[in-house]
Amino acid sequence: METTMLNEVLEALRIGVGFLWTAAWAIIMGLTITSLVQVYVSKERMAQVLGDGDLSGLTKATAFGAASSGCSFGAVAIGKGLFKKGAHAVNFLAFMFASTNLIVELGLMILLLLGWEFLLAELLGGLVLIAVMAVIVHLTLPENLFDEVRETLNERDREAGVTEDPTCGMEGKAEYTLTTDGGETLQFCSEGCMETYRQETASRGGWRDELLSWGGWYKIGNQYRKEWSMIWKDVVAGFLISGFVIVFVPQWVWNALFVQGDGVLVTAENAIMGVFIAVISFVGSMGNVPFAVALWGGGISFAGVIAFVYADLITIPVLNVYRKYYGWKIMLYILGVFFVTMAFTGFLMELLFDALRIVPNLASGETATEQTYFKFNYTFYLNLLAVALSGFLLYVYRRGLGAPGQYRDPVCGMRTGESEPAATHDGETYYFCSQTCKETFEANPADYATGQPMVMDGHDH
Repeated sequence: METTMLNEVLEALRIGVGFLWTAAWAIIMGLTITSLVQVYVSKERMAQVLGDGDLSGLTKATAFGAASSGCSFGAVAIGKGLFKKGAHAVNFLAFMFASTNLIVELGLMILLLLGWEFLLAELLGGLVLIAVMAVIVHLTLPENLFDEVRETLNERDREAGVTEDPTCGMEGKAEYTLTTDGGETLQFCSEGCMETYRQETASRGGWRDELLSWGGWYKIGNQYRKEWSMIWKDVVAGFLISGFVIVFVPQWVWNALFVQGDGVLVTAENAIMGVFIAVISFVGSMGNVPFAVALWGGGISFAGVIAFVYADLITIPVLNVYRKYYGWKIMLYILGVFFVTMAFTGFLMELLFDALRIVPNLASGETATEQTYFKFNYTFYLNLLAVALSGFLLYVYRRGLGAPGQYRDPVCGMRTGESEPAATHDGETYYFCSQTCKETFEANPADYATGQPMVMDGHDH
């Protein structure tokens, strides 16, 4: 019995890690492309162009979202910032849909793990999601409630002294504070965003010039690190959970939850159940794609699986964030609108794909337990290339090649300048990127003191 259980656990790990191995290069390449877009595609003042609930505002919200990262919580936080600054409700909701359904890394992962049919349904369905949501919101939007919540949100943040990160719109933190040359005090949500601000103020020339300098690649490395920091937990959890679901959840569970057979009612039930499973799964961001593979392997219909993939914006942890930001009424409104939109779009995609005769045939491929994941094929070489690219970007960032700032923080290694937090030890002055690093140094200065401030070389913007 114990041997059987151990073998099943090992098999679950083999499948989960195998899925991760299969998709690793796509995730890395996708995040690199996202980082390039984030750094070099100007987003202007998004809230200023998202204030109107017309087709133009909806289109811009979709484009801005597709150019953003794929973290559910990051999308919700940025959406809050847009809403506070005056973005129409339909536009900040569309932004969140696009930033979690129309991004490069998600598309590549779906293509590898589920196939081109699911990728097409994700891309086409992402646009349908936004269109359906816009119609529902325009028909049901409680304008006064949203306006009142916006005023309350702004007033609450003013009373609490909350400031917004000027680079991403998320809530700034006191430990990441920077004073500009003009005397303005700015707060950032993280070291990465504070570093992004330094990069922007130190930039020279256009994106072509910057890509030919270390400074330009330092920006990409910094953004790449930020993107990973937002999603890695969801990604790893999603892959591991999928392996255990495939091995340990018996077929009768799927048969009990999802009605089997043909017909419009069966398709509708599967789509609704797919969204419901997503809500209670706690797996968001890109981590729900490998979980969707487990559902597909369990014989769930096309509608149920694609609806599940759409639904990462209404998992229980994300709903709790809505509640904290906007209160119970708007949280329930968003849940209702998103649930109906996601289930209906999943239902619509299966009807459309069935009419076009492109619904994938589950029986035509190997099951997850039959597959061999680790072998010398194109995946192996693409992963080597992707890991080398990832290592290069992180090396540029950690070495601070071309980063703004004359000194290196002795605690974290980031570049910094004389205007940053500083501390003196044994007659020498050390400079830090943030108050957190300064406090870490002061707690154990002997662990970090070098006898002199660390001056950077190769200072190239």
